[in-house]
Amino acid sequence: MARKNQGNCALCRRNGPLSFHHLIPRQVHSNKWFKSRFSREQMGAGIDICRDCHAALHKFVPDHKQMGRDYNTVKKLLGHPDLGRFIEWIRKRDTGRIRTRPPAG
Repeated sequence: MARKNQGNCALCRRNGPLSFHHLIPRQVHSNKWFKSRFSREQMGAGIDICRDCHAALHKFVPDHKQMGRDYNTVKKLLGHPDLGRFIEWIRKRDTGRIRTRPPAG
């Protein structure tokens, strides 16, 4: 569900259009491992994030199972080495869609 609204991104805190991101991806909701460890409410939980952060999140953590297991909170997402570095970089940019990569290092 890509519900769109306006506000501050839960990751970079920039103001702009937002989309909903499930912290535990819907693709794994029927998986036994997830069903035995998370309630329906936990699996339905998510955050509103900007398009830049959403694209980066799926770029740096492309595997849905890994995302659901290891990166299912804002704190864990910010702790991802590459995603965390991207978010620090993009916080200083305008809200318009960024099509460049952050500096290496």
